[in-house]
Amino acid sequence: MPLRPGARAWLVWSLALTAYIVGVLNRTSLGVAGLDAQHRFGVGAGTLASFVVLQLLVYAGLQVPVGLLLDRFGSVRLVAGGALVMAAGQALMAVAEDVPGAVLARVLVGAGDAATFISVLRLVPHWFPARRVSVVTQLTGITGQLGQVLSAVPLAALLAGPGWTSAFLSAAGAGVFVSIVALAGVRDTPAHRITSGPPLTFRHLGAELSGAWRHPGTRLGIWSHFTTQFTGTVFSLMWGFPFLIAGEGLPLGTASTLLTAYVLAGMAAGPLIGVLVQRHPLRRSWLVLGVVAVNAVGWGLVIAWPGRAPLFILVLLVLALGLGGPGSMIGFDLARTFNPPSRLGTATGMVNVGGFTASVVGILLVGLVLDARTGGGSDYRIEDFKIAMSAQYLIMAVGLVGILRSRKLARRKLAEQGIVVRPIRDVLAARRG
Repeated sequence: MPLRPGARAWLVWSLALTAYIVGVLNRTSLGVAGLDAQHRFGVGAGTLASFVVLQLLVYAGLQVPVGLLLDRFGSVRLVAGGALVMAAGQALMAVAEDVPGAVLARVLVGAGDAATFISVLRLVPHWFPARRVSVVTQLTGITGQLGQVLSAVPLAALLAGPGWTSAFLSAAGAGVFVSIVALAGVRDTPAHRITSGPPLTFRHLGAELSGAWRHPGTRLGIWSHFTTQFTGTVFSLMWGFPFLIAGEGLPLGTASTLLTAYVLAGMAAGPLIGVLVQRHPLRRSWLVLGVVAVNAVGWGLVIAWPGRAPLFILVLLVLALGLGGPGSMIGFDLARTFNPPSRLGTATGMVNVGGFTASVVGILLVGLVLDARTGGGSDYRIEDFKIAMSAQYLIMAVGLVGILRSRKLARRKLAEQGIVVRPIRDVLAARRG
């Protein structure tokens, strides 16, 4: 492979990335429509949260099966198929008038979304030289978050203007469009349009799953993704808009601007984190811990502020949360470097389970606390949101324990291979000396 990727590589990546952008739009659409959904279906915060929780459970539960299918059938077929399944879910949501219809719609969105991201990631090492993979992986994750901008601005405008049905039918149309684009322009590798792996036998499945899970580097990737990704997802996917509008009392336009700033912060930080990962591959866990610390401080400022926080504090919060997306991509880089190419899809799927499992728990916890505070109503006060958002620190604590333990095991594994990771204090002392 040439050291510099050509125009063809960037074109294939861009077309696949378009499908991921639309996938993020579909994933985050209910967060923007949260208050509208409560009125349309006559449900409280806990029930509304269960819609998204179910969507994420489907997404997380399908990650490992999709990873196995990805190693078998390649990216093109899974990207196109996932886009069509999401389009079907959004079309159903457009006409749904009761809770069962909405639940089925979100299940379809979660199932289609599950096939998209890791399929796009799998294209990167096939089309780009190894020294560029970390940066392009970051670009994939952060640029895909433009889908949140599409949900926060044009989709929100459609909801406020033409209404619910037009907004969700538009999202469905976007899914059909990117499915056609993927089939027409994406190739699994430079040599083959579509690739196929070995048949999926029970023996092969067991070997792939156990091989990926047994390596502590994979588990370090899982816990890294678990801890860095969830709080931004809780904010952007479900509770950000209600928190900013009903809790902080911001107008719709300001709330949309803050969610856009959250996305742009991630886009700005992603390339920098990618370069740091590329230059310091043995310090990736410290980058993860730094992102977690920034997220914790961001929420701490908002929660500790008396009453409603001023706008500049909320700006600091969304900038801090914006680092979570690029930070979570380090988990995929860990999976890539600790696993052979033949099981990359499986290992990537495992890592992706981590963050979305934490997101499910976080969304559900916030919804349950809000319901407990308001009796199931939607008359929220800022104090209700502060208590509910504080529950996220429990998830952070669990994730930190997992990171530190799996990092210790991964370093021991590296030492067995003759690679010694020197403690940072020793490195700093040597430099001072």
